[in-house]
Amino acid sequence: MDVRAQIATVFHLDKCLGCHTCSVVCKNIWTDRKGAEYMWWNNVETKPGTGYPILWEDQEKYKGGWEKPNGELRLRSQTRTSALFNIFHNPNLPSLDDYYEPWTYDYQQLFNSGPSDDQPSARPVSMITGKYMDVEAGPNWDDDLAGSPVYASADPNWAALSPEQRKQLFAVERLVFFHLPRTCNHCLNPACVAACPSGALHKRGEDGIVLIDQDGCRGWRHCVAACPYKKTYFNWEAGKSEKCILCFPRLETGEAPACFHSCPGRIRFVGVLLYDADRIVETASVPREQLVDQHRAMILDPFDPAVIRAARISGICADIVAAAQRSPVFKFVKDWRLALSLHIEFRTLPTLFYIPPLSAVVDGNDSEPELFADTDRFRIPLRYLAALFAAGNEEPVRYSLRKQQAVRQFRRAATASDITAATVASSLSAADCTPEEADAIYRLTVLAAVGERFVIPPLHREASIEAALETGAAKGSLGFAHATRGKA
Repeated sequence: MDVRAQIATVFHLDKCLGCHTCSVVCKNIWTDRKGAEYMWWNNVETKPGTGYPILWEDQEKYKGGWEKPNGELRLRSQTRTSALFNIFHNPNLPSLDDYYEPWTYDYQQLFNSGPSDDQPSARPVSMITGKYMDVEAGPNWDDDLAGSPVYASADPNWAALSPEQRKQLFAVERLVFFHLPRTCNHCLNPACVAACPSGALHKRGEDGIVLIDQDGCRGWRHCVAACPYKKTYFNWEAGKSEKCILCFPRLETGEAPACFHSCPGRIRFVGVLLYDADRIVETASVPREQLVDQHRAMILDPFDPAVIRAARISGICADIVAAAQRSPVFKFVKDWRLALSLHIEFRTLPTLFYIPPLSAVVDGNDSEPELFADTDRFRIPLRYLAALFAAGNEEPVRYSLRKQQAVRQFRRAATASDITAATVASSLSAADCTPEEADAIYRLTVLAAVGERFVIPPLHREASIEAALETGAAKGSLGFAHATRGKA
């Protein structure tokens, strides 16, 4: 058992406001430089919709992630031979039009225009060419347009729905949408790391954050093509690839990443998970319908004495194990089984998990509408959520939604007293939930303080440097994996 620690995150989609505060904070801190104008390391999409970059989920177009054509796991974007030829021309890269051409405005035209019969206006100016342009797209161009035939109907996840379900979702009375914040997943099996010819991408040994060594990057952009989530970007000014670094300078001082800290809806949770690295290939290779369960099985119980001993043998300090025991991510993912990965079928084994959103109930008769109806009657079809979060397997999503609904009934009975104890008990039992667990879920979701939502362990950078082959090479570097094991 090769036990490793991974900084992991959970986004609670039932609480997301779609305010884009996280995106603006990240933009102001990390991507306000020349060449990075079009980059949004954190973006918030409207689902159903095409996302950013456009149709990023369509791997028939972009060839991202991993596949198993002959039972053996391999990158979709390249083989050893094609990687050489694709250095100079990669046909699977998104173009600038798939993102958007960033722009500003000619404000001087407002201030310096002479007398005129027309109201002066600030014309949009390209931040790349410096020329006037017509704005046609943006990073959240389809914001709140889930009923639009232009954007929603092009969502690749529609393939999972029947023609009748698609037709119903475009009816006015059925219109529904939810917000999907996205950052780098810092995957356990990152395709971007595997695809890089120069070895510039790496996973830090102490916390699993995926980083790009700017000195080692040659700008070949294999990482952009290989990442199925399109969260690696090319800086056209510097000639280097860049991506979300999970604000690791903040993590190293015990602070949450900026997008987490700034979230008004408090939908974000960060903690550490222990996982068995020996099972990465085995887990990523299982059939689609087993991916969710096998991904969870990789996550180890930090209270298990055997896991604690193996963690110490693997060089994981006791305070990291203690932080894993208090991790909100462990509770949401492993204990309560509420959180799921986005497009687990890409086989990168993401460590960013999502709690699927509840939605309004569709009432098909003239009777009194129900407050708590069956999950199959939600406006967001279960099959659509399953395509997003469970590789098409509806059961993990149904389990999560039923447990969330049972917690709502539990709290409704406690505050409004209009639901009988027998109804609550029946709902909790059907959702595989106890009153104690329901109360714990409610408190962590609604009442948790900062120290409960963000459980960040000491990262022990000094131990990571000692575990490297050449400690002198560590000076000034962003991170590196452990080169040796077995230190207690």
